[in-house]
Amino acid sequence: MHFLTTTRTVVLCLLLIIGFTPSIAQESDSIQTKTEKKESFLNHTSKGFILKSEDGNYEMQIAARLQLRFALPDDQDPITFADFRNQDQRVFKINRARLKVGGHAYQPWIKYYFEYELSQSLLLDYRVMIEKWPWLNFKAGQWKVEFTRERFISSGDQQFVDRSLLNRKFTVDRQQGVEVYGNLNGGGIANFNYWAAILTGLGRGARQNDDSKMMYFGRFQWNFLGREVPFSGGDLKISQKPAAIIAIAAVTNTSPYTRFSTSGGGNLSGYEGTNDGQYTVKQYQIESAFIYKGFSWSSEFHRKSIYDNFDEIETNLGGYYLTAGYLVHQALNFWPEPLEIAFRYAVVNPDLEITSNKQREAAVAFNWFFSGHKNKLTTELTRFTFQDKELPQDDELRFRLQLDISF
Repeated sequence: MHFLTTTRTVVLCLLLIIGFTPSIAQESDSIQTKTEKKESFLNHTSKGFILKSEDGNYEMQIAARLQLRFALPDDQDPITFADFRNQDQRVFKINRARLKVGGHAYQPWIKYYFEYELSQSLLLDYRVMIEKWPWLNFKAGQWKVEFTRERFISSGDQQFVDRSLLNRKFTVDRQQGVEVYGNLNGGGIANFNYWAAILTGLGRGARQNDDSKMMYFGRFQWNFLGREVPFSGGDLKISQKPAAIIAIAAVTNTSPYTRFSTSGGGNLSGYEGTNDGQYTVKQYQIESAFIYKGFSWSSEFHRKSIYDNFDEIETNLGGYYLTAGYLVHQALNFWPEPLEIAFRYAVVNPDLEITSNKQREAAVAFNWFFSGHKNKLTTELTRFTFQDKELPQDDELRFRLQLDISF
């Protein structure tokens, strides 16, 4: 089935490209015969290769991304104490291989996007957006829900090799549904963003719901310095004016799952039930972000309640992370201009009633940007420390090296 799915996707892309070829050829002939026309209808930008019609009503962007990673002693974040006793499993792998197609059709404000993971034969994103007005937009399909900044930022635009310990426990990842969102700009500090969505709540690739209950999501963001902080790690454009946000987001859902990932719905350690509607999950997070002259900051504070409707047991989880990065050449002349340094500290408490149970992460990363986030080399050193009231403390030091290539 995966082979057939991959084959159908590749054939579709080829047909779309072939469909555009005659118009591209005609435009090329026109450009050759009319030297006064300098605009090309096949270009390459940071969004990839771009095909477009002469009237501008149709555009297709085709891009690919490859992520090569080396890690030791292993690549995965520890989940339980048993993971600290795993044998040395140093690894070199293709971590991600993505094909991305996006653009607009009929009108520039009717947009579409889909993303395919070639290495695992997974259709990750497919969505249509109506973005005619800044203050009122619509989206339908499957996408990464904007619940947390860390998860919503593309894996290719991160400051670290991958996301923090919090991601596994608190992300709602990709879901299917409909959403309304926009920017309300009253000038100055009166600048706000909002998102509200109704989703199936079973994760990526779900074809039906387990019951009549839906996932409900909302996010409200205050851009109190008058402009948004982009969903991208760092401040590579060296912002000459500061930008900052404070956001709060919340989700409620009833399903067989207590966690979500690229693979779809799943369960955290200790939650073994998979009955329809077994878990009611309510969670919220408070987020901040700031950029100015090469310095960047972001943070998230999480709370999550999981109620087992069958065993009638409630568990509350908590966690937070702090991240800061700086392009040091802004302060030190000898520092190479393409080199960024970033720090991250994260804490997770799997059960807030047991205060001594803590999972900590402290990381430092260096990014060498050949061409922004699109082409970069990242090296990262991370120490994990787990504490439990009944077990001795365990820790692990991990090294990872990653090359991101986009074209």
